[in-house]
Parts: sequence; structure tokens; C-alpha cells
Amino acid sequence: MVCGWKLQTVEECESVEMIKRKGKVLCDETSLKIRRLTAAKAETAPDDSNHQGPSSNSSTYSASGDIGLIESITLKNFMCHHSLGPFQFGPHVNFIVGNNGSGKSAILTALIVGLGGKACVTNRGVSLKDFVKAGENTADITVKLRNKGPDSYKKEVYGDYISVEQRISSDGSRSYKLKNKSGQIVSNKKEELTAILDHFNIQLDNPVSILSQEMSKQFLHSKNESDKYKFFMKATLLEQMKRDYIHIKHTETITRQQVERQEECLKDLKQEFLQKKERYENLSSYSELQEVLENLKKKMAWSLVREKEQSVQQLKEETEKEENNNKHQDNLRLCQTRIAQAEKRLQLIKRRSDGLKEEQETLTEEYLKLKQQVKSKSKAHKEQELVYVRALNKLKQSEREQILLQEKITKTTTSEILNNSRETKRVKHQVSLSDLEKQLAELQTTCSQLNEATRKKHQALLKGKEERDKLRGEEKSLQFVYESKLKRKDQLLASRSNKLKRFDDFVPDLMAAVDGAYAAGHFLKKPVGPIGACISLKEPSLAVAVECCLRSFMKAFCCDNYKDEAVLQRLMGRFYPKGNRPQIIVSSFSNKLYNVCGRKVLHPDYPTVLDTITATNPIVINCLIDMRGIETILVIKEKDKARGVMQRGRPPKNCREAFTAEGDQVFPNRYYTSEFSVAKYLSGDVETEISLLESELENLKAQLSRFQMQVNLVTEDTVSMENSLNSTIKTLKQTQTCQNQVKAAISELETAAQEHSDDISSLEDVARENDQKIEAEKQMVQEAKAEFDEHREVLEEADCECSSVRNRIDQLSEEMEPLKDEQVKLEAECMKHERNLQLLEKKLKAHEDNVQAMKGELSEKEDELQEYVAKASQISPERQSDACSTKSIDTEITRLKKKLKVHESSHGEHEQVVREYAEALSLYKEKTNQVRDLRKFIDRLRNIMSDRQNRYKVLRRSLSVRCKLYFNNFLIKMNCCGSMIFDHNNETLSILVKPPGREKDGASDMRSLSGGERSFSTVCFMLSLWEITESPFRCLDEFDVYMDMHNRRICLDLLLELSERQHLRQFIFITPLNTSFLPTTALIRIHPLHDPEGQDMQLLPHAR
Repeated sequence: MVCGWKLQTVEECESVEMIKRKGKVLCDETSLKIRRLTAAKAETAPDDSNHQGPSSNSSTYSASGDIGLIESITLKNFMCHHSLGPFQFGPHVNFIVGNNGSGKSAILTALIVGLGGKACVTNRGVSLKDFVKAGENTADITVKLRNKGPDSYKKEVYGDYISVEQRISSDGSRSYKLKNKSGQIVSNKKEELTAILDHFNIQLDNPVSILSQEMSKQFLHSKNESDKYKFFMKATLLEQMKRDYIHIKHTETITRQQVERQEECLKDLKQEFLQKKERYENLSSYSELQEVLENLKKKMAWSLVREKEQSVQQLKEETEKEENNNKHQDNLRLCQTRIAQAEKRLQLIKRRSDGLKEEQETLTEEYLKLKQQVKSKSKAHKEQELVYVRALNKLKQSEREQILLQEKITKTTTSEILNNSRETKRVKHQVSLSDLEKQLAELQTTCSQLNEATRKKHQALLKGKEERDKLRGEEKSLQFVYESKLKRKDQLLASRSNKLKRFDDFVPDLMAAVDGAYAAGHFLKKPVGPIGACISLKEPSLAVAVECCLRSFMKAFCCDNYKDEAVLQRLMGRFYPKGNRPQIIVSSFSNKLYNVCGRKVLHPDYPTVLDTITATNPIVINCLIDMRGIETILVIKEKDKARGVMQRGRPPKNCREAFTAEGDQVFPNRYYTSEFSVAKYLSGDVETEISLLESELENLKAQLSRFQMQVNLVTEDTVSMENSLNSTIKTLKQTQTCQNQVKAAISELETAAQEHSDDISSLEDVARENDQKIEAEKQMVQEAKAEFDEHREVLEEADCECSSVRNRIDQLSEEMEPLKDEQVKLEAECMKHERNLQLLEKKLKAHEDNVQAMKGELSEKEDELQEYVAKASQISPERQSDACSTKSIDTEITRLKKKLKVHESSHGEHEQVVREYAEALSLYKEKTNQVRDLRKFIDRLRNIMSDRQNRYKVLRRSLSVRCKLYFNNFLIKMNCCGSMIFDHNNETLSILVKPPGREKDGASDMRSLSGGERSFSTVCFMLSLWEITESPFRCLDEFDVYMDMHNRRICLDLLLELSERQHLRQFIFITPLNTSFLPTTALIRIHPLHDPEGQDMQLLPHAR
């Protein structure tokens, strides 16, 4: 109630202050006008009555206004102009001349916006962002105001000029910078700019100060008389005063109603005061009730002691029971036993795995050695094959020689009969022998060359076959990679419609079967999986790391119990062979995530695997915590940083291992490089992965094509070399045959030459020697054949041994895979047991702490019992033995207290009753005085408003009369007559004008005038308003557009005449028409603008 009165008082005071401020504004305007008139009288001015037009001697008036004049305007990126200005305005008359689109109206709009005006005032846009040039982010406006003379604003701060810089952003926001003469920023607040405008009496929304085209069309050129009246009221600020008076009157009415309501409240306040006065006179005693209450309090004290004793006894029993509970110790020992068993099995698997790994490494080394041995033995086998072939050829040659020798013996026997001329035949034999020896030498050279060529071609053939086998091996591995990537692509294409096909082609069918079995009630709880389909990554770049960490768990399923596991195994049997089924993890489902705060890795820079994944089901996260310990595994993108964190110092607490972004696994003492470079299950963008796979497949296909081409080329080269080798061997054999034949012929000729010296017996001796030689060569052939067979057997044994070692290595790899999985399972099981052990240790610790807390509580309660006994003894030294319970005693005490309270409320305590009576009396008097003072204030406010209303009407009448006089005076200068009729009751303004030569016609309003005459009349009306209002500058936009040259010349003379009389003000006229006929004077400055050419507009450096 009091707050309401104070609020109304504040509102009333504000209304009065508003009236005072309006009066102060009018006083300030009046005093400013007086000062300016005084300054004007100090100058030599022409008489108004004798001045008919602008004088050429007007340059003698050099005095100008001191404050509020516009020194310059600069625009950048404003509206459709990249840059305009700076415009250096003169202190008197300024004409801005240019065609449409050159930026005339943009200068006027920038003046309004640059001095803080709203966008709607300019009629050029609905928001500030409309003034920013298209394609630019900001627009800048700089307006420089004059600040000279005794009425300057903060002269010691700003100096002679105030620069207002405004930046408009493309989002519609604006910022201000108010700078002094030296360019230093003084303020950037809108309030400071408002204070400057108020001090300079600059009214941006007053059409008398700035009249735009739209405002002129709305009010001046309107044919509605009420619009002209509104223009008059707005120009003279009478409209604002009227609105303020209406608001104050409304506030006064509301305040009066509030006061009347408060008078009604005073009646209730008086009634309350009379009630307290009555209670003040009716005080009484209630000592008996207090005595009974004291006795009950004594009984209550000892009753509380009895209850406390019972509570202490109960707590003793509970403490003993809890202390004898050994369940937690038994569970802890059981868990420790399980951990020991799991660790023992893990050690066995590790030893077995390490043994297999060592055996694999040993066999790998042995395999490499055996492969080298096979290579060397193959080479020896081929060399021995060549030795065997040569021995065999030598044996055949010896046999042919023996045949020839037998033929010679036969011929020798018959030659004695056939030969007639011994000498002639001897000569012939000599010639033939010489020819045969030459032929033999050539054949021997050819044989040696062919042998060398055969050896080189044989070596080249072996190298070619080795290269062909190597290329075929690489082709097979590349073909395997191509087929695996092609299969991956098919899976990804299938996963477009079903994401589960990423995990296997059978997974969607398996999930459908699981849904059907669950709907049929075969599962107690529906299995969850595959795990990889249930998780997603917070950061997709870590997909490879997470997959390398989870490995086989990506395709695993989770079951709540072993019965559900058996059902799921049967379902999997429909789609998977027995040895290639996804893993099934059995663990009780929980809808709450595990609390891993005590065992999680906390690193300031790197997250754990748990931090990088999210899951739709907490069962999946709990399963990965149990089986993989993802809360203890860090993810560190860079390899070097991962090694630094894990191996160059002590690893973070609780951290077992880490993974890099490439999937490398980092332990404190070892480092494993990942075999995968691309995520298979968790890659988010399927289309990108498909396109990458297609690109890789194209590359692989191209590589396969190149490899096949190389294999074909090498095969062709090998076949060509083999054919060439066979051809060379055939040629060698033919050459050797020819050589043997030549040797036989030479032997035959030599034998024939010595036929007389050699007899048949010697030839037979040679034949016998040849037989022995043939036997020896047969023996050598048999030995070469035996050694060749031995080499072949050794090579076959080496090949067999090498294959067995290779098979054993592959077998060891297959044996190590399940061991690795088993090791991972056991490690997860150990971690799970360790976590359980930690939980059990915490539970045991909590149990022990609970026992200690209960003992402490028991001790505290025993101390409290002693305190209760001591307090009860103080209240009543003798122990009270009452059979009543504490509750019944408390109920009786409460009843007595209520009874005493009722007694106190009806009578009250002496001091309280006296105090309340005095307060009620004081409040009643205070509120009575406040209501009386508010009544007086409202009456005084009504009288003030009545006086203000009368003054307002007098001022309105005075301004309208002055406006009429000035309007008639301006019309006389045009040899026209007319009048202005103000109807203040109906709020209309009628303007009647009679052009020259039509004075005898009846009354004629402006609608009967021509366009030029109507524009001239409008200018006269505007000049009349200028005469009765104050402003440091006047801006008029395209006032002469609809005038003929005669009326325009007269209007310009009137404007220049007015500017000479009001030379303390600044005038800015905007016109698209020619101004060459204006007089040349220092008071007039013309600013012509370039015509628009689709480029930035610029101000011509021309001023007069």
C-alpha cells in the first residue's frame, strides 16, 4: 500500500518535471534566438522592407553561426555509392546540384542517419542494413559539426569542431565515435551524441530542419488540409507539447483514483488502531497455566532420557551384530582365489604363446636357410644333369668311333686288292687330310662357342624362371588383396540398405532370427549385438584405433545368461560353420553404467577408448569395460607422443596400453604395428569409403593387369630362351656329330696313309683299346647317372623339408590365433576380477568404517545420554517416573502452549501491547498526512496544467498569426495575394492563393493552381515556418522540381533573401536543375555532382 503511494508520487513528479523541461527547452530556444539576434544587429544589414532580391553586396555579411553548423560530410559504401565526399559546406548557403542517381538525396539521408536518426525517418529504408552497399560489410558516415563561440559544447574537450563517425554493419547494427578537433576519440555512446544534438537544438525528425522528398509529398504537397495542419504542429513542436500534456492529464486522473482508493484503506487502518487500543486496556495474568507447563517440561526431560537409553541399547546390539558379520572377508578371499587361478591360466597361455612364437621365429629362420639350400641344390642338380648329358654324348661318340674303326679294318683288308697306284692315292690322302684338319679346327671352335652360349642361356633361363615364379607369387597376393577389397566393397554397397551387412552377409538374417525367437519367448532377455553396430564414435578420425583395440569384440554378441547363450548358439548354427561363429559374451545385463572413477585413466591431453565412444545401450559399454577394460586404454593420435607417454617414463595411473590413430598398439615395454589402415565397421561415410575402395580397386586392377602383362612377357621370354637353348643344344649336338665324323675321316685317312706301315693287327689293337675306353666311359656314364639321381633325390628331400617347415609355420600361426583370443579373454577376466576385488575391498573397508562409525555413534549417543541426564537433573533434580510416553507429554505441552498463545493473542503481553498501540497510532497519523499532502499536490498539478493549457493555446495562436503574416509577405513579393486559415478545433489548415491577374476571382485553394504555382506556394509556407522556428541549419530536398523558370527564380530570390537575413543559420538546398544564374558571392557555395555512370560518384572540386 505504501509502495503504491510512493510510485504514484514519483509518476506525478515526473509529469511535472516533463512540463518544466519543455518550458526550459522553449526558454533555451528563446535565449538562443535573442543571442543570435543581438549578434545580427551588430552587423550592417539591409532593411527588409526595401530588399526585393538577393544583392550582389551580400558578401559583406561575413558573420556566421557558431554552433551546430555542418562543416563537412563524408560517405563510404553508403546506399549505392562506393565513396562520396568529403563535402566541405559553407556556413551560409549551399547548393547540391546533380542529376538523378548522382547521390544528392543520399547526402541528406546520410546526414539524418549519421547524426543518430532512425531508418524510418529517412523514408529510404526500413532498417539500417538497407543503407549498406550491396556486396560490402559496412558503411561509414562522418559528419563534422561546428563548435565555436560562447555557447559551444564542452569546448575544453572537443575544441572548435565535433566529428561524428558512424559505422553501419550489414546486420543492421551501428557504432559511434565522437572525436575532437585533433581527431582523438572522446566518446562512443549514443547518449553523448543525443546531448550534443539537444545542446545545438538539432531536431532530425523536424521537417523544418530537414525536409526530404517523401516528407514533402506527405505533408506539403498533400491536398488534405489536416495533413498541412499536422505539418505545422510538427514543425513548431506543438504536437509534442500536446502529447505531453495529454499524458500528464492521464497520469493525474490515475493518481486521483489511487488517492481515493487509499482513503478507503485509511478506514481499515483506523479500525485496526481502535482494536489495538482496546487490547491495550484489557491485560490479564496466566501464571497458573505457566506452572502446569513447567511441571510437564520436567516430566518431558526425564522421558527423553528414557528414550535415549533405549536408543543406546539398540545401537549397542546392532554394532555387535555388524562386527560379527564376516561375509565381506569370505567374498574377498574367494575373489583373490579366482584372480590367482585366472593369472595362473594366463601365464600358462602366455608361456605357450611365447613358445609357439619362438618356435615360429626359429622355423622361419630355418625355412629361409632351407630355401637357400634348395636353391643351391637345384643349381647343383642342373649342373650334374649337364655333366651326365656330356658323358653320355662322349660315350656315344666313342661307340661311333669304334664302329668306324671296325669299318676301317674291313676296308684295310680289302684295300690291297683295290689299290693300283700307291703314290697317287697317298697324295690324294694328304690333301683330304689337310682339308679335314681345317674343318675339324673350325668345328672345335664352333663347339666351344656353342658350349659357352649354352651355359649362358641356361643361366638366363634359370633367372627367367625365378623371376616368373616371383611375379606369379606377387600376382597371387595382389589378387587376394583385390578379392578381399572387392568383397569389402560388396559389403559396403549392401550396407547402404542395411548397416548390419558390414559385419557379415548373414548378420541381418541372424538378427531377424533373434527378433523372431525373442518374440516367441525363447530368450529371457534379448541378446545385444553385434557390439560394433551398437557403438558410435565422438571423433570419426579414431575409427581405426577403436577397431584395432576391440578387434573380435566388434562382431561379438552379449547375453544375459547361459540359457540365452545356448539359444543364440543354435540360431548361429543356421548361418555359420561351427568354428567360425561370432563370440558370445555372457554377463548379467544392467541398465546403469559402471562407476569407473577409481580405475579410469585420467590424462589431461588424451582420452580413453571409453571417452571416444558412445552407445545406445549401457550393456554394451559395461561389456567392453569387463572384457576389454576400455577405461584403462588411452587413444593418442601421434606415434611419437604415444611412445613418449607410455615408454619414456612411467605410464599414467591405471593405464595398461594405448593405441595410435593408425591402430598401432603401445605397451610400456613393446610396440606392435597395426595391419589395418582403414576402418572396416565404424567408418561413418559409406559413400566416401566406397569411392576410396573403387579407386583402390581400379589401382589394384591396373597393377594386376601390369603384373599379368609382366608375367606374360617373362613367360614368353622364358619360352623363347628355352627354345633358343634347345636350338643351341641341338646345333651343338649336330656340330659334335660332324666333329666326330671329321675326326673319324681323319683317322681313316691317317690309317690309310700308314697302311703299309700299319697292319691289321695294329688296327685290332686300337679297336681293343677303344673297347676298353668305351667300357670306361660307360662306367663314367653310370657314375654320372647315379650322382644325377642322387642330386635329384636330395633336391626332392630338401623341397619336401622346406614345404613341411612352411606348413608348420602356417600351422603355428593358426594355433596362435585362438591363443591370442584366449589371452585377451583371460586378461579381460583378470581385469574383471581385479575390479571385483577392488569393489570387495572397498565394501570391506566400508564395512569396517561402518563398524567404526557405529561405535563412534554409540559413544556419541552415550555422551548425549549423559548430557540429557545432566540437563534433566538441572530441570528436575529428582528423576520423574511417569508412565506417560514422550509423545503424550509433548501433546499436552503443545496444547498448553496453544492455550497460552490464545490467551496472549487475545490479551497480549504488556510491553508488546503498548508497543503495537504506539506503532498503530503513529502509522495512522502518517498515512493520514500522506493522503492529505497528495490531495494538495493533485490540486496544485491541476492548476498548473490549466495554466499550461492556456499558455499552450496562446503560443499556438501566436505562432499561427506569425506564420500567416510571413506567408502573406512572401506572396506579395510574387504579386499574389492569399491567406492561411487555421482551424484549431478541427485541426485543419487551409491555404488560399490568388495568382497575378486573378485577384478578382473568388477564393481559390491550392488545388486550382498550376504545378509551379503550387510548388511556389508550398515554398512560401515552408519559409514562413522557418521564420517562426529555430534550427542551426535548414535542409531542403528538390524544392523546385515542379516549378517553371519564373517561379523558380522568384523562390530562389526568396530563399537567398531569407538566408541573408538569417545569416547565422546554414542552408542546404538540393536541386537537379541548373544554378548558373545564381549570383557570385562568398555566401553561396555550389557543390555539383557527377552524372551516374555505373561507377563510384565523386564530388567535383568546384565551389562558389
